[in-house]
Amino acid sequence: MAFHETATRLWKALSREERLLAASAFFRDPAPDLIGSALGVVVEARRMRPQAARALPPEARARIVATVLDPGETLAQGLLVSLHLAERRPLLVAFLDALEWPHDNGLLTEDGESAAPPSRAAAGEAVKALASYPRDQVQTYLNTLWLQDPERWAALPEAADQGI
Repeated sequence: MAFHETATRLWKALSREERLLAASAFFRDPAPDLIGSALGVVVEARRMRPQAARALPPEARARIVATVLDPGETLAQGLLVSLHLAERRPLLVAFLDALEWPHDNGLLTEDGESAAPPSRAAAGEAVKALASYPRDQVQTYLNTLWLQDPERWAALPEAADQGI
């Protein structure tokens, strides 16, 4: 399995339904540093005034953003993270449990943040622990992790090839 080299490419590879799940999760709890970019995407996509975009309900904003294949690299990353933190939290928990990294419901704790990058063997075992999840969801999750920190997650591409 080849990882997508950018968050935008990974975003484009998602199904329309997955993009809608991600955008809906994002607008339920928008990242303060990304909300302006997200509203800008809505404005541009629908050629509307910024005030009108701000007045739209979150569900309408999400539907619009889900149709945009290039929301920008930073926003694409935020959307992918939102997808996993809201809709796929059990997958995060299973992966971090398999690595035996400290976390709070799928979010790394301070101790987990300072953990050394996983070895190829540990990454492979953690990927195998995700066998009960849909393959495309696992691929998206692993690719998202790798995009966030390619050095820390350097073992994931090979582990994904062997474990999924």
